[in-house]
Amino acid sequence: MASYSDLLQQVRDSIQILSLEDLKAELDSAQPPLVVDVREKDEWRQGYIPGAIHLPRGFLEMQAGSRLPDPSANIVVYCAGGVRSAFAAKALQDLGYSKVRSANPGFGNWKDKGFPVERPVQLTEAQQERYSRHLLLPEVGELGQKKLLESRVLLLGAGGLGSPAAMYLAAAGVGTLGIIDNDVVDSSNLQRQILHGEDRVGAPKVESAAKTLTNLNPDIEVIPFQERLTSENVDRIFDQKWDVIVDGLDNFPTRYLVNDASVWKNVPVVHGSIFRFEGQVTTFWPKQGPCYRCLYPEPPPAHLAPSCAEAGVLGVLPGIIGTLQATEAVKIILGKGDPLVGRLLTYDSLRMNFRTLKLRRNTDCPVCGDAPTIKKYIDYEDFCSR
Repeated sequence: MASYSDLLQQVRDSIQILSLEDLKAELDSAQPPLVVDVREKDEWRQGYIPGAIHLPRGFLEMQAGSRLPDPSANIVVYCAGGVRSAFAAKALQDLGYSKVRSANPGFGNWKDKGFPVERPVQLTEAQQERYSRHLLLPEVGELGQKKLLESRVLLLGAGGLGSPAAMYLAAAGVGTLGIIDNDVVDSSNLQRQILHGEDRVGAPKVESAAKTLTNLNPDIEVIPFQERLTSENVDRIFDQKWDVIVDGLDNFPTRYLVNDASVWKNVPVVHGSIFRFEGQVTTFWPKQGPCYRCLYPEPPPAHLAPSCAEAGVLGVLPGIIGTLQATEAVKIILGKGDPLVGRLLTYDSLRMNFRTLKLRRNTDCPVCGDAPTIKKYIDYEDFCSR
């Protein structure tokens, strides 16, 4: 029966070993290898080789396919002392990875030699517990969670769309949420506006929203703007360095105002709208795709676009659309995935059907076109009443 030492020696004989000096030289070269850290999370938090992918040994076989999609990649595995990395390299070889080496002796010696070391984001114990499911996602992790905690999102409206969007952005740990709304809570809002409750009827929506959101997540800061967005205050509000704007507005004049301001200030806007049983979502990202005016050069006649108060709306519908808006905002903050830039996602709740329509930038658009003719705020009420 083979001993542990015998087994370790057999593994080392079957893999390639790379010295730390050679690893450092390769990392400084024009074609550095893909470095994989197989230590446990508590070890990773003490520091790691810059650029390393954290893939604990216990999850290696399970996650290798998704975390290391190219079986022909030049991979170097390391651990604390060179033992776990040897077994990890052998496991990757058995999985079909053709260019795998184990760094020896490991990170402890790497650090002692004075080679570069990075430290992960230091979250508090409470944050590690709260965002634990995010931290398990390679696309988020501690670095992504730090981005969320340091991000700033402005929500236009604390109503049907703003409610679910704000709730999920707060829960995700978006550090600063600005909310602009000049309305007060009405009992008719409670069918769909989940930020509010019966005890808040008559209270300003922004105050009700702030109370709900900070109770959900004390990590975040809520900045209330109890006012209507106008040409007079849009610069003051938009100039507060927002990463993303989530548009839950229900009137055309303010939508055109938001579009023009966001184009001039180069801020992405996640737009959502609802009508009876249908909704739609898209992302207007200046210089990367079309703007709202490209999609709607002119507002429709009033009789073709009645408000929810006039036409009604299914109560759960804004929950779906608002959640999609929150998803888009998180993706933009993390720099992950494929935002809905140049695409309009439509949803029909009665048929339970999603469709995606392509949108194209209008080179003759008066705001984002090649030769824009609108360069300052206009009378949006007059424009939308023609």
